[in-house]
Amino acid sequence: MKILLCDDEELQLLRLENAVKATLPDAEIFRFSNPIEAWTTCKDMPIDIAFLDIEMPGVNGIQLAKRLKGVLPTINIIFVTAYVQHALDAYKLHASGYVTKPVNKDKVAEEIKNLRNPISMPKEKKLQIKCFGNFEAFVDGEPLRFSYKKSKEAFAYLVDREGSAISVNELNAILWEEDHPSYLRNLIADIQSTLKKAGVGDVFVKRHNECYIDVSKVDCDAYEYKKDNPDAVRMYRGEYMIQYDWAFFHAE
Repeated sequence: MKILLCDDEELQLLRLENAVKATLPDAEIFRFSNPIEAWTTCKDMPIDIAFLDIEMPGVNGIQLAKRLKGVLPTINIIFVTAYVQHALDAYKLHASGYVTKPVNKDKVAEEIKNLRNPISMPKEKKLQIKCFGNFEAFVDGEPLRFSYKKSKEAFAYLVDREGSAISVNELNAILWEEDHPSYLRNLIADIQSTLKKAGVGDVFVKRHNECYIDVSKVDCDAYEYKKDNPDAVRMYRGEYMIQYDWAFFHAE
């Protein structure tokens, strides 16, 4: 997550920086006391949130926000000021939030919890799994291409089980009403081959008549939701793996 801070008063800028760091310790922060320098440096960056003081010489926070939104339409603007009379101008710009000075961690945390534009979760692992809406799996931004539709569904069920080992008989029962042992072997081989070709073969584990996925090697929106990750909570719209009937009974 990239965050821009701009305030012409150094003490206020330091307080803002400390409050943001305390709330988002892993964020990449760009701090400026000059709004022109902030614009020049950050206009081509994928900034997620900008905390902008309104009363600044030369280019004020409202003007800087207009410029930033012109090149970054989904940026979250949070104005920081001691002058509440600017609130109307701020919200005309569809600002995400408004923090009054003196700034503290609680005020910053409250605004970040209610961002206008949700921020995508950071992708720390190579394999990213999307369960909200339709199920999809990506490696470095590219969707996994299984040879069979049922391979994808079988993999989705393993994701749903969150690392719990399941028997091949259980997997067969989920996919079909009748036994298809030879077809299931082909699906498992397809999953193994597809993941291996994508460089994430260690995600899938097969032992005797059981298989599971190593959840420590994936990023998954549903897993993050259960951890109360605020980004994942904002992304959830009540739809979970909607292309699979069995998933209806597993959605929270």
